[in-house]
Amino acid sequence: MPRNPANRQRLAPALPEGSLGEVPRRPAGRLGDTVVAYLVDRIVGGAYPPDSTLPIEPVLCEEFGVSRTVVRESVKLLEEKGLVKAAPGRGTRVREPAEWNLLDPVVLEAQVRHDRTLTILDQLVSVRTALEAEMAADAVGRITDLELTRLEERITAMREALDDPVRYAEEDAAFHEIIMSASGNLLGQAIIRSVHGKARLSRLYIGHPTREGLTVSLGEHVAIVEQLRLRDADGAARAMRHHITRAWTGRRPTPQP
Repeated sequence: MPRNPANRQRLAPALPEGSLGEVPRRPAGRLGDTVVAYLVDRIVGGAYPPDSTLPIEPVLCEEFGVSRTVVRESVKLLEEKGLVKAAPGRGTRVREPAEWNLLDPVVLEAQVRHDRTLTILDQLVSVRTALEAEMAADAVGRITDLELTRLEERITAMREALDDPVRYAEEDAAFHEIIMSASGNLLGQAIIRSVHGKARLSRLYIGHPTREGLTVSLGEHVAIVEQLRLRDADGAARAMRHHITRAWTGRRPTPQP
């Protein structure tokens, strides 16, 4: 199907009502990724509710200014993500949320973006807490003196960044990466990188850091390192669990009605 400038403009249609942020832009030339991103956003945001049918191919081609091949490939990717089920003669129907692959980066990103009740973010923090507490305990028996020194360097960097929330967040993430790496739990590390990375894109998750709040956080990081130096697995897990849950409780906004 020919593409003209007017059609190309339709690659950025309006977001569904209630969306909490823009759909991330995809690299130019990857039209299928762009179509998928917008369709995922609409499904997760409720514009296409469970058991509804996606628009037929010609409608999607016209709206996004792409070929039938791109639309078909996009629908296939939606199927792989567990969002839809295509059936000959019945169209492409949206599946129930319980069937969606929430660990898929695009799906998780959209879930976080539309999480008005904070349900997904609460669950994400719960998963992160359990995994990172366990990894902190595992790290006790594996962490090296060099890694402990690197943790101390991150603490120093965080202390210097108390008035710079963006830099503090970067050093904070590096601190946690060192502990996860020391634990040897590659699967846990991959899961945390995925879910926490997407959560940090949400203004609901990151909140509005203050110097006072970051100072409390800094003290909690110091306590974690102390338990690691003492080789106290229970203490390290407890310190990590307290830090993550306290931080979320402190910045968790009031859910929108």
